[in-house]
Amino acid sequence: MSKQGKNNQGSNMGNGDKSQFPLTMTNYKLMAIGVLIIIVGFILMSGGGSDNPNEFNTDMFSFRRITLAPIIVLGGFAFEIYAIMHRSKKDKE
Repeated sequence: MSKQGKNNQGSNMGNGDKSQFPLTMTNYKLMAIGVLIIIVGFILMSGGGSDNPNEFNTDMFSFRRITLAPIIVLGGFAFEIYAIMHRSKKDKE
């Protein structure tokens, strides 16, 4: 093989193809929404402490902090995975 033939093997650079990024603007918007969902979950998880260290506040064991907030955080992470894997209809063609 000539040198010219070896240089063209395995490389698609320079043949006029438009470079495409793996993530589109839609992916980034969906990822931003996922981050906001995670932040809301952590905000719901916060609080429940006591101002006086000598008394115990059972409010930190509420349904919102123990059950709801972790579910929302996990849902946010699941939404992040969806946002990264999402392909628009234009990309599928």
